[in-house]
Amino acid sequence: MTPVDADFHQLWKSKYSKLIFRKSDTVPEELHQMVQEGFLTLREHDCFFQDLVRIKEKDFVTPVSRILIGNPGCTYKYLNTRLFTVPWPTEGYDIKYCSPQIHDACKALIRLNDYLHIEAVKALQNFVETKEISDTTVIDREQNFATCLTEKGSVSKDQSSCCVQADNYMSLKNRTSYNVTLLNYMDPLQMLYLKQEPYFGMGVMAVSWHHDENLVERSTVAVYSYSCEGSVVAESDEQILKGRDPAVWHVGLKVAWDIETPGLAMPLHQGDCYLMLDDLNMTHQHCVLAGFSPRFSSTHRVAECSRGTLEYIFGQCELALQNLQTDLDSMALSLKSLETAVIKQAEEIHNEVEFEWLRQFWFQGKRYLKCTDWWLKPIAKLEEFWRKMEIMTSLVLSEFRKEERIEKQRSKTIKCFLVVLTERQRLRKEWTARCQSEAAESLPEDQKPECHPFWTDDECNMSLPYDLEEVIADLQNLVQWVE
Repeated sequence: MTPVDADFHQLWKSKYSKLIFRKSDTVPEELHQMVQEGFLTLREHDCFFQDLVRIKEKDFVTPVSRILIGNPGCTYKYLNTRLFTVPWPTEGYDIKYCSPQIHDACKALIRLNDYLHIEAVKALQNFVETKEISDTTVIDREQNFATCLTEKGSVSKDQSSCCVQADNYMSLKNRTSYNVTLLNYMDPLQMLYLKQEPYFGMGVMAVSWHHDENLVERSTVAVYSYSCEGSVVAESDEQILKGRDPAVWHVGLKVAWDIETPGLAMPLHQGDCYLMLDDLNMTHQHCVLAGFSPRFSSTHRVAECSRGTLEYIFGQCELALQNLQTDLDSMALSLKSLETAVIKQAEEIHNEVEFEWLRQFWFQGKRYLKCTDWWLKPIAKLEEFWRKMEIMTSLVLSEFRKEERIEKQRSKTIKCFLVVLTERQRLRKEWTARCQSEAAESLPEDQKPECHPFWTDDECNMSLPYDLEEVIADLQNLVQWVE
């Protein structure tokens, strides 16, 4: 159903009430101008990229081009691809942008972020007043917090502090303080093929039915939409009596795992915003229905970052490297402990750094350098830590190999070590193949994935080979000998 259908508003109220819509004329004109100029600037500087994502063991290039902007050191993962934020201007961080215009674009987006945060608080407060959220404990906490925020009229620039510090109010803060925005851009006339919406005959889709991934539970998603109407083709002059106007972009919603309840198609014009409150992203799915003109959107999210920030991964590295010690006289490296739990923890962190950070970063080519070089230093530091972990792995192997007799307890440690090493070998093969896939080869040269870290056997600065097959076979023989 669309707004031209008689039962549209009743359906919206009964089945989609946690979708909140804000028409463009409710948004400050100055903010519209800043944000829309920011979109165009980022497009002019070629800062939008088609992501190489992995679905069911296959790689695909997304039809929509994207860029992630947000808190420095924050990442957002979807469809096995970790995106790294182009940091928006944040107090206390030295961020050098490639041009003043890119700085201004990022500044506009943090302004939009602040605005949408306040709108989300107001919308949740309205839900509290209409008693549409059932958890009374949460209601009491959120009502006080929402009142405080709306009375203040603004939020802190760095998004890291809040006017209310009491633990009671953390729930609402955590669910509305957006730490990233995923910007999308697509010109449907440049796309050779777009899928038809399969359930309700809504027309062509720019983005298929999905739930947004990797978000704080029950957090609000806020979207600002800017379709460049008039730049390519005007909207249809005649009102479509049945179905949606194909010239106009829409957001589509459906109840998850339910195609009996009619779907909702909400038209999106220049500067319109919508909010998906509370658990709407979990109980419902949404899609984006393509119009005729190019469109930008800024989708503000509370990314679940407990394992996705630089602060977190540097903390993990510190934990792993606690087991490495240096002899003050000879400067020789050795391990403090060979306990199973200590070795297992260090090797799992080793895998996490390599496959969740280093390979994810270089898999996206040199795209971030179009905006800023901010990530290069922390990634280089992570690689230094990873190289030390490679040495730690080789030290563990040396200890195993020099023992004349393997006791049963040591056999248990080797088996545990083998599991992590086998996973490392499997993932290296997978990432090497991903970097050489047909989809990867189709990307422009400066966006092609780089298989890094990678080294050959004659590179003497590495303590272990890239291919671990022989190392794994040796360890398996050791374990079999004991058994």
